Amino acid sequence: MPYSDGGLDTKLKHVIRESEVNTIYTDKAQAVAKINLGQKLFFDKILSGSQDISCATCHHPTTNSGDDLSLSIGVGGQGIGYSRELGETRRLIPRNAPEIFNRGATGWRTMFWDGRVEITPDGKMLSPADDKLPTDVLENVVAVQAMFPVTSRQEMRGRKGDVDIEGKPNSLAAIGDTDFEEMWARVMARIVAIPKYIELFKQAYPEVSVEKLHFAHAANALAAFQIHSFAFEDSPWDEFLKGNTHTLSEKAKEGAVLFYGRAGCASCHSGTLMTDQKYYNILVPQIGPGHRDSAGFDIGRARETDKKEDAFAFRTPPLRNVAKTGPYMHNGAYTSLYDVIKHHINPLEMLQEYDASQLDDGLEKTFRLNTSTILVMSQTFSSEVNVVPSLTEHEIEQLIAFLNSLTSPSTKNLSHLVPDSVPSGLPVDR
Repeated sequence: MPYSDGGLDTKLKHVIRESEVNTIYTDKAQAVAKINLGQKLFFDKILSGSQDISCATCHHPTTNSGDDLSLSIGVGGQGIGYSRELGETRRLIPRNAPEIFNRGATGWRTMFWDGRVEITPDGKMLSPADDKLPTDVLENVVAVQAMFPVTSRQEMRGRKGDVDIEGKPNSLAAIGDTDFEEMWARVMARIVAIPKYIELFKQAYPEVSVEKLHFAHAANALAAFQIHSFAFEDSPWDEFLKGNTHTLSEKAKEGAVLFYGRAGCASCHSGTLMTDQKYYNILVPQIGPGHRDSAGFDIGRARETDKKEDAFAFRTPPLRNVAKTGPYMHNGAYTSLYDVIKHHINPLEMLQEYDASQLDDGLEKTFRLNTSTILVMSQTFSSEVNVVPSLTEHEIEQLIAFLNSLTSPSTKNLSHLVPDSVPSGLPVDR
């Protein structure tokens, strides 16, 4: 790694070595036929119960692979991005739609804020479907993740009694919540009822008959499209790691030294992925509808493990293109990187002084702040965040400069990823 001999570059070189940071690498060599199939599926609302939402609605290329909202709007909504409107009598999805950049990078083993999808070191696939998951077909952790939005009532499947855009009953919503096999079978039946999709599947899976196709094959294609299309390795930081030291400003270099050094950021945002994929409760303000089975709170990882000590813990997010992917935290509680850094410096104080006026319309009233909420959240506070020291305003500016250097210039315009049409003939979100 050919760095210059300048003092700041040398200092940064040492902290990088100590933190075991390398250039990110994603195997983008996905089969073209799978990419093409996955692109159509990603934008096709035929996958949703009422045919009114697609994967791209909440992970759109023109909104930096997220949706620009603190909390996502699922079935029954209209529009995309910040202009998306909640459907009548609908509830917000309890969590922020994460960006999907570089999810095919080596090292990813968990998906979702609460890690409910995981591939263990020995290759075992863990998911809400347990032994019903078709592990013999699924190719990677991104594909496993793609199996589940279509099963979520709020995200894509809908609730009992819903009708589709033509006024017909939503047959997917009538299925029991644990009958994953039936959900996947019905979604797949919809897809292969469209001749153009049969053609696309034959191109992607020439060895698999139509009768043998499973939704897992569609999930593999969805993963192939995402891995190929949202992998970016040309940020100023990536170029710096390749030895091009001039790509970072002096302020960004100072920020990197802080990030990997005294500020302690890399203790959790570690390695090439800039996440240790572990779970922490850092007292993020409680906003949104929460989960009915958790008294209206969102207790995060504890919903998956049933362990009290995991309450309010969420996975460390990656930081690629982070300057473009707000709002931040698992529920989009913060709209600026400045406030995110301030929260890490003093979580309790920031929780107590939280300004809910920064939230999207209608969300401000969902903010919970009272003594009992603070007490229950504080019981499982992750002391690891205490590594972050007090920082001056200038040091915070330096950290933000470094975070800005994680933005790939290739993400400036991703509209070319949006297809002109999809095989179902349903409208494509633009």
